[in-house]
Amino acid sequence: MNQPAETQPQVSLAQSSPTVGMFRERDGALEWSGRQETVRIEPWGPDAVRVRARLGGPVLEGLPGALLEEAPATPSTVKIEDGRGQLTVGALTVEVNAEGLVRFLRTEDSAELLAEDRAHFWWPGSRLYTAVGNGHHRLEQRFAAYDDEKLYGLGQHQHGRFDQKGLVLDLVQRNAEVGIPVLTSSRGYTLLWNNPAIGRVELAHNGTRWVADSARQIDYWITAGDPAAAQRRYSAVTGRTPMLPEWAAGFWQCKLRYRTQDELMAVAREYKRRGLPISAIVCDFFHWTHLGEWKFDPKEWPDPAAMVRELDELGIKLVVSVWPSVSPLSENHPVMEQRGYFIGTQYGPMAHADWPDKEVASTVQVAFYDATNPEAREFVWAKVKENYLDPYGITAFWLDACEPELKPGFQENLRYWAGPGLEVGNAYPAENARTFYEGLVATGEEEIVTLNRSAWAGSQRYGAALWSGDIGTDFPTLRRQIAAGLNTALSGIPWWNTDIGGFHGGDPDDPAYREVMVRWFQFGALSPLMRLHGFRDPGMPLGPEMTGGPNEVWSYGEEAGAVLEKYLRLRERLKPYVLDVMRAAHEEGLPVMRPLFLEFPADQAAWSVDDSYLFGPDLLVAPVLTAGATARTAYLPTGATWTDAWTGETYEGGRSVTVDAPLDRIPLFLRDGARLPVAE
Repeated sequence: MNQPAETQPQVSLAQSSPTVGMFRERDGALEWSGRQETVRIEPWGPDAVRVRARLGGPVLEGLPGALLEEAPATPSTVKIEDGRGQLTVGALTVEVNAEGLVRFLRTEDSAELLAEDRAHFWWPGSRLYTAVGNGHHRLEQRFAAYDDEKLYGLGQHQHGRFDQKGLVLDLVQRNAEVGIPVLTSSRGYTLLWNNPAIGRVELAHNGTRWVADSARQIDYWITAGDPAAAQRRYSAVTGRTPMLPEWAAGFWQCKLRYRTQDELMAVAREYKRRGLPISAIVCDFFHWTHLGEWKFDPKEWPDPAAMVRELDELGIKLVVSVWPSVSPLSENHPVMEQRGYFIGTQYGPMAHADWPDKEVASTVQVAFYDATNPEAREFVWAKVKENYLDPYGITAFWLDACEPELKPGFQENLRYWAGPGLEVGNAYPAENARTFYEGLVATGEEEIVTLNRSAWAGSQRYGAALWSGDIGTDFPTLRRQIAAGLNTALSGIPWWNTDIGGFHGGDPDDPAYREVMVRWFQFGALSPLMRLHGFRDPGMPLGPEMTGGPNEVWSYGEEAGAVLEKYLRLRERLKPYVLDVMRAAHEEGLPVMRPLFLEFPADQAAWSVDDSYLFGPDLLVAPVLTAGATARTAYLPTGATWTDAWTGETYEGGRSVTVDAPLDRIPLFLRDGARLPVAE
């Protein structure tokens, strides 16, 4: 059905080359075209649509993105009349006027959720395409700003802000800065910028602008509904996380780094000798012969089979670090280069970073395998399977430096199998996780967990857990992790954690740092994953011989150690509840670490709480985030009754309460009589 929008009132002559476009209905989608631009709006799951716009022809299929290939079947209606087009999908209605401006409305009352906004009455409009060559454009998509709007998500950042309104954020992957372009609004919508291009999002008070530095078309997905409903919708179209294995819900022990098999086993045995709960221990980097050979160095790890066998007997899972970088000294480098399995460059050699390696006095120039290339993924997995899984049964992997860690970080110089670096670079960490997910699935493995330093939209469907990268070791850094974790949760990644105690430094003998460790450990015990890691003092220079100071629970003195042991046991008691919440993530797409407003969207005060959270539906966590504090004030949402999990005192919601928080206590509140084994 084609219909020109000629019945629309005449456009203003103030506009540059005003356009009255053409509407059509095609396969259940609404299309507008005018001035060589096509805008296609189609149902994409309940209460949701996908919007694509392209200059110079029809929209393209098969471009890199986060959405699953098939959209859930959804009833919808298209109406074209009076010079306007309208598409209704459940709770969401989309209107397009004669000039191609798009508005998103709540169906039940026609309230505006979001609308495109012109950059200027003359030029440009709401969508701008600036040619950069070869059919690619610098793309801009502009929306109106709303004074009362709060904005959340967008991945994991270290700026410490929960509400992102007023910020400019780069859409790029860096250590501790993870760009996941999913935005949840207090106005009742969630939007995915379905484009892995390098760019930025500007959440200004005079407008919102999404920018892709180089791409072929605008592509985004939007759904209407409260944050919990939006998480269900978003996870349905980008893929839900697998069910977390029981072992992964326990305590992970790690440090930078255990240099030998004897060191690692001594720590594992000591945990068991002390009767302390432990589920996993990590074999970190430099355990390999050469970077990019993905196998144990027999000089330091002489009998991995015996190591894994004893760990299994102790009930401890071994997690092994696998990097995507390949040294020129690696036996795999020549064949990978010959077959085109490395990320290429637009100008220059296929080397992307300098890095130390064994048997060489200086750094070498390493390449990164191209995880967007299916054959490269198969090659890397074959080596991992040959050297870790087949001989030793190792199935859990730490995917470090998977941004990838470029030096310098010029994505515009990269050439991936999937496209130019500027167009596809943000997808790399998700594709790297896919290597291991698809490889493990092909072997029949059902329990899949990888620990990743970076992620993109859809990473969760590959069993990817995210951690907050190489961060500091003080109270201000700890405080920033609350917002980082909550925004990650709203970006569709339910498996998240931090290096307990932070990464860069920290002296186990320093009383001030011991306090940081205790408070961080308490937070870690109530995080989706609980993992102790860090590069403790005294450290050593970067290289194959490096290690940091001790980082086990007994490394922090008798008083602090007793508190850490207390929270190890708390985590163990809570494991059944943790696994129940993880099942909700798997089956419904709901996060584990939840902003208060996810459960209480009608409580306006809950939308501003950035220093506490719900761990699942029933447990409110208020971490102690300042040095020397012995009390904590926490807001309890309205609509529920809350019980102090330590004292049993009960409070009605809708107010802040101040409770005691001595060094051995993190304030915890149970919702509406929930019974959880917090107190011993």
